[in-house]
Amino acid sequence: MQGLTGKARYRRHVALDDISFSLARGEAIGVLGQNGAGKSTLLKLVSGVLEADSGTIRRNGRITGLLELGTGFDSKLSGRDNIAVNARLIGMTGDEIAERLNDIIAFSELGEFIDAPVRTYSSGMVMRLGFAIAIHADPVCFIVDEALAVGDARFQQKCLKRIRAFRDRGGSILYVSHDINSVKLLCDRALLLSNGKVIFDGGPEEAAQSYYRLIAGVDDALRNARDDEQESYGAMRTRILQVTMANRFGVGDRFGSGEQVTVTLDCESLQDAELSVGILIRDRFGQDVFGTNTSLLGKPAVFQQGGHVECRFSLPLNFAPGKYTLTVALHTDDTHVHDCQHWWDAAATFEIAGFTKTPFSGLCYVPVEFQQHIPVDSAQFATSQS
Repeated sequence: MQGLTGKARYRRHVALDDISFSLARGEAIGVLGQNGAGKSTLLKLVSGVLEADSGTIRRNGRITGLLELGTGFDSKLSGRDNIAVNARLIGMTGDEIAERLNDIIAFSELGEFIDAPVRTYSSGMVMRLGFAIAIHADPVCFIVDEALAVGDARFQQKCLKRIRAFRDRGGSILYVSHDINSVKLLCDRALLLSNGKVIFDGGPEEAAQSYYRLIAGVDDALRNARDDEQESYGAMRTRILQVTMANRFGVGDRFGSGEQVTVTLDCESLQDAELSVGILIRDRFGQDVFGTNTSLLGKPAVFQQGGHVECRFSLPLNFAPGKYTLTVALHTDDTHVHDCQHWWDAAATFEIAGFTKTPFSGLCYVPVEFQQHIPVDSAQFATSQS
């Protein structure tokens, strides 16, 4: 049609522009970005599914992983037959396939469905098969896209455990996920993509904060860094001046597990506004342990122009001993993505120094009651035996 009319019938779109990074052996890099930023295109280029229009990609060894669900599968073939086809596509030899076939099937947990056509599989079953093949291909680099998100929780944990073991053996990982916690836990550093460009390359925590600013629509002109370790940004028409934590003895930064504390946000406003006030507690690994805001609680906060107000949260610190940070925010609705007035990351740090109530294992305390009941028939049996 273009040849006949002389008019362009297409629009040129640059998915990636001037991307440059290296991935070392044993290193895990996370890739963050909004939808359409170029994350999946980057993985396809690295894996060899797509060829770059310009530039050079240097690979050293076999690269496997999970891209889009169903990539490399023939829906008419059974899962068993697709193992042979897909494994060949990623470079496995016939001997390797035969040697690892039973392990691949066992890891996928597909059971009798392994001999059913893949077109009858759910998205979770396709993910199981794809991951099982890729992780057993003995790669030097493993690529993981958002495909893991379709699996059930137990199988996701199984996959992440296998990925960590792969990394501990010296394998390299390129990991794309909107799950910020998993990026922080798994990756040594992270790239943030926007409109096909890398706008940040550094530590996962710093990358996460840059990502939060990006999705909140906050540009550099609205940033207001308090110091080198704290990130503070937003429109600042309503802002938080100070954050304190206090128990019954007063303001402090060391508390006992289960102890009741009051978090106070000292705020001022240059506008009349009804906003959501939020708090977020993270552990020393950067994992989000607990967060809430007044929108979720059904109690929006009211601010008046030129006014000064204290906002207080009272809560028990039912967390395991360790060091934590407290992030605070003012925004519209239930997330800071909408009309972010002030996001102050790590506004306060505190430590849970020990247990004041019942000890527990894990991250958080949950009230538990235990009862023992002997069924009537069991009691009668014990009596007859005696």
